[in-house]
Amino acid sequence: MPTPGESGRKTNLGRRFLTFDRQTQSLEDLRSGYDPLVLDSHTLRDLEIFETDSDAESLFEFCNFTRTEGGAKLLRKRMELPWCEAEPIKITQQSVAFVCENREVFRKLPAYVVQNVEIYQREVLLGATKKNPIEYFLQATNVYFNHDRHYRGIVRGVQYTCSVIRGLCEFMAQEELEAAKGEIVPLLAELQELLSFAWVDEIPQQQVAGSSPRKIFRLDQVFRQQAKGVILRVLQLVYEFDALVSLADATLEHGFAIPEVLDGDIRIEAEGLVHPYLDDAVPNAVRLDQQERVLFLTGPNMAGKTTYLRAVAIALYLAHLGMGVPAKRFGFVPVQRLYSSISLNDDIHAGISYFRAEALRIRAIAESISQGHSVAAVMDEPFKGTNVKDAFDASLAVLERFATKEDCLFLFSSHLIELDDQLEETKQISRSHFIAEVDGGRLKFDYQLRPGVSDQRLGVRVLEEEGVFDLLDGTKEKNPSQSKATKINSNKKGSE
Repeated sequence: MPTPGESGRKTNLGRRFLTFDRQTQSLEDLRSGYDPLVLDSHTLRDLEIFETDSDAESLFEFCNFTRTEGGAKLLRKRMELPWCEAEPIKITQQSVAFVCENREVFRKLPAYVVQNVEIYQREVLLGATKKNPIEYFLQATNVYFNHDRHYRGIVRGVQYTCSVIRGLCEFMAQEELEAAKGEIVPLLAELQELLSFAWVDEIPQQQVAGSSPRKIFRLDQVFRQQAKGVILRVLQLVYEFDALVSLADATLEHGFAIPEVLDGDIRIEAEGLVHPYLDDAVPNAVRLDQQERVLFLTGPNMAGKTTYLRAVAIALYLAHLGMGVPAKRFGFVPVQRLYSSISLNDDIHAGISYFRAEALRIRAIAESISQGHSVAAVMDEPFKGTNVKDAFDASLAVLERFATKEDCLFLFSSHLIELDDQLEETKQISRSHFIAEVDGGRLKFDYQLRPGVSDQRLGVRVLEEEGVFDLLDGTKEKNPSQSKATKINSNKKGSE
């Protein structure tokens, strides 16, 4: 019988297979041909891509709809290495859009039992491996009568493998796949090639538990010897599908929109942008280009600056993955580096003060720029670890230099509203702000981004509302948890 390990010949199985054009590059080809978007470890922590400081979901968990362990590993690899060039992003977008439009088609992928097939391939089970017919018969007889645990393991493994192969054949026969696009096309083409080997014809259409021991040993020999490499590659392709479908499922489940990859100079254009974790979040817009490459963001505490910065950075990151983003519309030109400077800590053991940590963070961004990379960076109130005069001077010096850096985009929040007077003539800087309103003596936030610079100073009012001065004056006892500040959006995750 022809097998992959022997003659490599293929046969017409009598089943309906589709025709696929393999012009689209495989994921391996794309990975080897393009550099990834670079996010350093601090940015990964800031944006909570893989881990959080609380019990909340990471972004990986938020996007993980995989059904296999192997698929989850490949999804994580995708999220560790997003694309940074337009072509691979568009190819993945085509795949995600196709899955979204044909979701029921991909439910036929036999994902849940795939892990059992991998265990079967790794498990040490006695079997019939000899090529000599007499020796083969003696081996099979010995296992069947004297090694019941091994034989039962073989039966289970053969059953799982047959189930996966049958399921994949049914999946591949669906007419909708003829219109497949993007990364899906080479995956389908390779899978079809692997399922065209003659041994596939030996797989029974029903459960194998009732088959003769001879049939079961024969299939075990094929699966774990002659076609072992093929079976393992089939599993890998299922994992690739699983990871890709997960990007589409996250896009569908969270109501994300597929971004538009723009041509020309580095820029971001978004409408209806929200932080993906927030319920009933207030949508906002963002526009940064090479005419206004720096956004100077102001507003009182708790008004939404930090949440907005995170929302922009997360959306840009997801866009580089080729999946949907939490916005009504999102257009962008890919960048090579993405940085965030939101949560910083000092390091006593390393002798690094908070301000030194801030300076090192800005230096990391500056180094990438000096190396000629296109950079997008979000910075939340830099230089708050020093006195007001130094913070003002440092912020002004950095902002003036950021404004001159082509092919880069910066979002810079600050309470130092006096900076605007010094930056008035700097045309590459735009201004936006959030506000707080006083309603019935209480602070109220609408989280709506507005043009211009905020002139609100509410620190003392917040202390008053929390009863701090009353407690210190000994005039009134107040439960600190009973804050008068009411927020329109009760979910405050990520807000400052």
